[in-house]
Amino acid sequence: MTAETGSPDPRAPAAHPVTGLDEVVHQRVRLGILTIAHEARRAEFGYLRTQLDLTAGNLSKHLSVLEAAGLIGVEKGYAGRRGRTWITLTAAGSTALSEEIGRLKLLIARVEITDTGEHR
Repeated sequence: MTAETGSPDPRAPAAHPVTGLDEVVHQRVRLGILTIAHEARRAEFGYLRTQLDLTAGNLSKHLSVLEAAGLIGVEKGYAGRRGRTWITLTAAGSTALSEEIGRLKLLIARVEITDTGEHR
């Protein structure tokens, strides 16, 4: 911040992209859940469990974290006589996933730049 304007100093270095990673979203399993829910629009619990190679209990814990954060919706119902649980991405979840992917792209770009020797 500059004393005169109260605005961010344009000469100040920007925060490293890693500082903006969301701990709820960034965790490997939760990032996978959000990504699958984004791709599928509605994902069944068993499909998530299989795709992410998780136990039912482990998946349930991660879903609880995402639901409490308002990033997914959980719908319980029946398919025939069997109970089913479906997961959908909320608007907040879609935004959080997009922001996380944006930060990861910034990190990748930084690595690619340093790999080409431009900053060495």
